[in-house]
Amino acid sequence: MAMRSHLASPEPETTSTPSRGRRLLAALGILAALAGCATPLDARKDTAYQQNAAVANHPVVRPTRSVSSFSESLTCMDRMLREAQLPTTLITSKQFIDFSGKVPVATKDMIATALSQMSRLSNAFRFVDFEVDIARQDTVQNLTTILLNNNQMQLQRPALYVSGAIAFVDQTVISNTNDAGLSGPRVDLGYSRSRTATIIGLEVHLGDFRTRTLIPGLDSANEVTTGSGGQGVDVGGRIGTYGVKLNVGRDYVIGTGAALRTLVDLAMIEIVGKWARVPYWQCLTLDQAHPHFQRVMQDWYAESGASGQFQLVKASLVAQGYVPRESEAMSATHPLMRRALGRFQADHGLAVNGVIDFPTYEAALNSFVALDDTGAFTRIGWTSSGPQHVATADGTTAPAIGLTTAAPWLIDLQIENPQPAGERPAFTEGEQIFLSATVTKASHLYCYYADAAGGVMRLLPNALQPHSLVSANQAIRIPDWMAPSPGFILDAGRPGTEGVICIATEQDVAPMLPAELQASALTPLKNVAGTQGVLEGFAAAAGPNGHVSQVIQWTVQPRRPPPPAPMAAPGAGAGAGTGAGASATMAGAAAAQQRPPQPDRR
Repeated sequence: MAMRSHLASPEPETTSTPSRGRRLLAALGILAALAGCATPLDARKDTAYQQNAAVANHPVVRPTRSVSSFSESLTCMDRMLREAQLPTTLITSKQFIDFSGKVPVATKDMIATALSQMSRLSNAFRFVDFEVDIARQDTVQNLTTILLNNNQMQLQRPALYVSGAIAFVDQTVISNTNDAGLSGPRVDLGYSRSRTATIIGLEVHLGDFRTRTLIPGLDSANEVTTGSGGQGVDVGGRIGTYGVKLNVGRDYVIGTGAALRTLVDLAMIEIVGKWARVPYWQCLTLDQAHPHFQRVMQDWYAESGASGQFQLVKASLVAQGYVPRESEAMSATHPLMRRALGRFQADHGLAVNGVIDFPTYEAALNSFVALDDTGAFTRIGWTSSGPQHVATADGTTAPAIGLTTAAPWLIDLQIENPQPAGERPAFTEGEQIFLSATVTKASHLYCYYADAAGGVMRLLPNALQPHSLVSANQAIRIPDWMAPSPGFILDAGRPGTEGVICIATEQDVAPMLPAELQASALTPLKNVAGTQGVLEGFAAAAGPNGHVSQVIQWTVQPRRPPPPAPMAAPGAGAGAGTGAGASATMAGAAAAQQRPPQPDRR
């Protein structure tokens, strides 16, 4: 805000003939300019300028992953649900209505994303996407309706559904405005500052889909505060007959989209944790859930500079096995370093670009930040310039980050069929088996099935899943019961002990394997003696330290004999009854070949 002082105007000068001539020339110049404006512009003269429009239209900032304060908490919940060994549950969500009309966000899609992030490793949930509101139906929903009406498609009933709404938006709950000004003969000064706060509330409930009732106690009611603020300075002055005015200001606004994602992530952690009866509060008390965590990390990122950022991220990549330890001279633009950065970003759900940006910096170092006794964030084992070096047992020094982040390279192979906790009952001959495999770092994964007689066949990779490279901490389903075409069905064979072995390697060793292991997938391998024969072949190709493996076995018991058929009623046609039973069996087998049933919690 500028306040100009009124200064006395100078005495008018005496009119002279030369000044009249200059005025006449100025008037003629204005008339000529107006005449030129009446002529249409020639667009061809702007060709060189317009050629830059295609490039100028592109964004100048790389995309980043949308996160909230509870993104790490969602990953923690995924691991917790995995340890609880919950079977897959079908779930859906209602549309979340914003009665205030002030927060136009896709809350339902945020819920689906949160459930997906909590199921990446555990396969805890599958989201049923079906819309009955005609105003919101799209091509997929319309085709679904047509196929359902023609009995060409079947939908599985969800076990649970999420309900709720954006309950309220209280705008400008508190507001503060300060203005001040100063005026003098030659200069005017003004200062202004304003601050406001708005509260957004979200209500979320979990319901039983079969009865359409909300489950008591499975609810979440939270609110978050957003705000805006700004300050500015106005300066005005006068020099002779000329006045000058300058405005300088800065403002900030906390968007409602990020605020709603934070509320949604928190609500889903609460209701899923209560429903699954797991200690979800352990995931909500992480240091990364602090609202100031990312801002502090952003300050440290800017403070580190390009050199410090590279040294810190490289130390973390070396410790986690993405980059070999002999890469001290490797630069940030080296192809191997960019490839390692891309794999690290993919494993952590970041936007893959192969460069060290802030999300990569935070993902690499967020485990080495803690709250001290005063409640402030402190760095553990590193500074802005790089990792701190500590003495080792052999008398040398090593980065503290490298010593503390080293994690074992493992495969987690589990049976996904619903089973009693802590038990592994025998499978019946012909019963379908569902497995999942997870590696702790990005690897090339190969899985083989061994029957009770010692016969072996490769399950992964296969024709429908031809790529062996898999991301870290992401469950690979065997077979992929969530895919429209799983590729194969894994049935329990003859009575005895069967098993599956999965082997992870750092490099693609398929071309280096013995000839007997390079046969086509899902075909019996010759001259391979069970899982031990597979392991020996990979050890010869990858070396003793270039692979890890895990074997899981189960027992197959004979199929129970069918109960005796009831006595036929006098006069009943036995032939007709036999024909009907055979037809039903064939139809059931055909349906199983089209799509295997998946583990489902009802």
